[in-house]
Amino acid sequence: MLKIDQKCPQHEILVIGGGVIGMNIAFRLAKEGREVALIEPNDLGMGASYGNAGTISDYATIPVGTPNVLRNLPNLFLNRNSPLSVRYRTLPSLLPWLLEFTYQSLPAQAESNAERIGRLLSGASNMWQELSAELGASQHLHKRGCLYLYESEKAFAAAKYDERLRRENGVEVEAITAQEVLVHEPNLQSFEGGAHYFPNATSIDDPGAVMKIFAQNLAELGVTIYPTSAVSIDDSSEKNVKVFCKDQTLEASKVIIAAGAYSKPLAKSVGENVRLDTERGYHLEFDMDTPPVSRPVCSAKRGFYASPMRGRLRIAGTVELGGLSLPKVERRLKVLERGAREMFPELGEPSRSWFGFRPSMPDSVPVIRSSKRNKNVIMAFGHGHIGITLAPATAQIVSNIVSANH
Repeated sequence: MLKIDQKCPQHEILVIGGGVIGMNIAFRLAKEGREVALIEPNDLGMGASYGNAGTISDYATIPVGTPNVLRNLPNLFLNRNSPLSVRYRTLPSLLPWLLEFTYQSLPAQAESNAERIGRLLSGASNMWQELSAELGASQHLHKRGCLYLYESEKAFAAAKYDERLRRENGVEVEAITAQEVLVHEPNLQSFEGGAHYFPNATSIDDPGAVMKIFAQNLAELGVTIYPTSAVSIDDSSEKNVKVFCKDQTLEASKVIIAAGAYSKPLAKSVGENVRLDTERGYHLEFDMDTPPVSRPVCSAKRGFYASPMRGRLRIAGTVELGGLSLPKVERRLKVLERGAREMFPELGEPSRSWFGFRPSMPDSVPVIRSSKRNKNVIMAFGHGHIGITLAPATAQIVSNIVSANH
């Protein structure tokens, strides 16, 4: 059982957010001998850290915004079956994010963002292999590669841009034919075009199980868990930082904002007007003894992964911009299901579905730095689609910042 503390003591380190980023940070700092507490109102790791496609995507150097996406933006927004959608009632609040996203999708900005993402991703798979051994979770990691499908000759030709950017940023990628894809994954349907194959990619066969192992490790390290929500931060004191929660006030020498999609108001309370918004993610799962693919397969036109998990196939992805307050859209699940059946016609009925929130920056580059106003407040959020991938690297960067500011 996790250690639950209802008192309000002062801590050395207070991490806000119990997703994979916050847990990695708490784990790393506690392993270094620091006294750590963590604020999380829900079960640890059971948000986007659970609902993702299970890919350690060290090949994911391409930002969401690129010139190709910019050219197709009107069609993507207007097509109800598009992998990119917007909840139109949120457009007024989304407009600053969308304007910045448009700018960041221009050629020079997209290439600069790819380089910045590539630097963060370098060594991500190796860091996860080391971390999983520390956690006792190595049995859940598999180095079987990953496929990106481009299901027309036109789409495959357009993907030359992505291929070049990946290679320039150190990613090993093989451009293979549709026929070669079927050698790797014979249960896929025949198609035209081709694929990018990432032979060194690692995947997780049960993200939820890994998050539970993580939580148990934090308990064993003596990390205090506060099952509440942080509301705002007072950084006016030079000595300690106060965190105001729904039902109590906590103090710490250093506070780390790692609350994912919920980080924006916390950052604003320390004077940081970051352009963070929310991507609403969905997945469907189909229970089966043996999934039809042996590695994660991303359908570029459908915008989702088909990921083999333990005893099930998970269909995860798409981008829906719509904030934190609106309910899920059942149509988005139907779009996932229709796409899944196009790839795998023999699928039965979905066994379960999931809906959650990804923290998204317009340039796809996470915020990992000290607050400009107070170096004792550190920000670590905005990881978008690569949160689980970058979690160990983010924890190491935060550890370096804590040590430098100590």
